[in-house]
Amino acid sequence: MSRTRNRPLSAADLQAFGDELDAIRAKVQADIGPRDARYIRRVVARVRWTGVAGRALLFLGAFVPATLIPAWIAGTLLLGLSKILENMELGHNVIHGQFDWMNDPKLNGKTYEWDIVATSANWRKTHNFQHHTYTNVRGLDDDIGYGLLRIFPEQRWLPFYLMQPVIAVVFALLFQWGVAIQDLRVGRLFAGKMKFAELRRNFRPVGRKMGKQLLKDYIVFPLLAGPFFLPVLLGNLVANGLRNVWTYTIIFCGHFTADAEVFPKEVIRNESRGHWYLRQLRGSSNIRGGKLIDMLSGDLSHQIEHHFYPDLPANRYAEIAVEVKEICTRYGQHYNTGTLPRQFGQVIWRILRHAWPSRPRKVRVREEAVA
Repeated sequence: MSRTRNRPLSAADLQAFGDELDAIRAKVQADIGPRDARYIRRVVARVRWTGVAGRALLFLGAFVPATLIPAWIAGTLLLGLSKILENMELGHNVIHGQFDWMNDPKLNGKTYEWDIVATSANWRKTHNFQHHTYTNVRGLDDDIGYGLLRIFPEQRWLPFYLMQPVIAVVFALLFQWGVAIQDLRVGRLFAGKMKFAELRRNFRPVGRKMGKQLLKDYIVFPLLAGPFFLPVLLGNLVANGLRNVWTYTIIFCGHFTADAEVFPKEVIRNESRGHWYLRQLRGSSNIRGGKLIDMLSGDLSHQIEHHFYPDLPANRYAEIAVEVKEICTRYGQHYNTGTLPRQFGQVIWRILRHAWPSRPRKVRVREEAVA
């Protein structure tokens, strides 16, 4: 595992390590400007026009029967692409506040609402705050297995996890729904730690968002196709499914590869900046694939850099990664990266392996980091 590839750092090395990574942040922040604005506006245009083209082709197939199959396939793929770009490259990055400096109300991270059944308000809490503050800390980061999967041996094994290979597939297909209910903590209801009235109250904004998305994708647009309601409805269903599976794949490859680590709560006690960077590094995985993967993943192919600098414009991650990797190499710290098939293969291995009982590893970042 990656911890065997990491050189212990002295207190001075650890301080210098953190200072060098902080310096990258300061340099990029000082340079943010027109090219970043052009990038995000191009993303907005891609989302809009691929969506328009996808829906137009679905309607073309509906009203011109001779083109039904090829138009349906092309329309569904384009609509799926639009939803992927909106989710990964636009929504995720905007909600992080990466473009608040533009003072554009349509790109404000505090008010942006994305095209999935989950509310951005819940995402800002569970992801922006909990996940990015307590990355891979057991008991504080709910993204570790999302309450459904045992990904690491440090998670307590229960017979329920024997079903997780099947649960993982269902979760991938319905990923936006899992994200939508994540902050509801439904398990607390069954454990007797929450009353149904509280759950119902917390569900109201989520329920409204779910209803809005269901109405748009599965009633309004299909009804516009008249008697060809079903092909358009199916196109929307498949497009949402493509977005769900792709998002699941990218997120899991960024957090749950073989070298990724989890940590006990003690590691955050009086955690220094250098230790924080080490925790982010050891809990993250990058994906090699070039500009196409970068675009389709919203630059989460650079998950290490995203965990280091979640509020910097994501279009900067590729160039930042060159410096980050050099710093990690110089300080003897493993920089976890690999192709998409390699990283996802490791994720699948984790899901299958840890469905069964396994021994926890002893991960002590403080003791390993400081000689």
